[in-house]
Amino acid sequence: MIGVPKTGTLTSGCISANVSSGYQFTTADGRPARLAIIDEQGNVVESGDAVAREAWNVCIAVIKNFKIGQGHIVVHSTPPGTSVSQAKVVRKGRAAL
Repeated sequence: MIGVPKTGTLTSGCISANVSSGYQFTTADGRPARLAIIDEQGNVVESGDAVAREAWNVCIAVIKNFKIGQGHIVVHSTPPGTSVSQAKVVRKGRAAL
């Protein structure tokens, strides 16, 4: 997609961002809101500032990788096909090396 994507399409919430502070989430009437990851059954798997920070970091990583010519247009917070618990084991193993 070339150009600036359309924003402001949500009816009950608002997402804004600042390059120095990341994402901010509010309801349509201005009350604070949180970002959440919801599974296919509608269960909240994770929510709050950590999810917003992770989403922001993935967004920044994709842009930086693209700009430096690495060709990594997709960035995952864990290896594709790996569960979060498996990824934690991998990270712990790398840290120990």
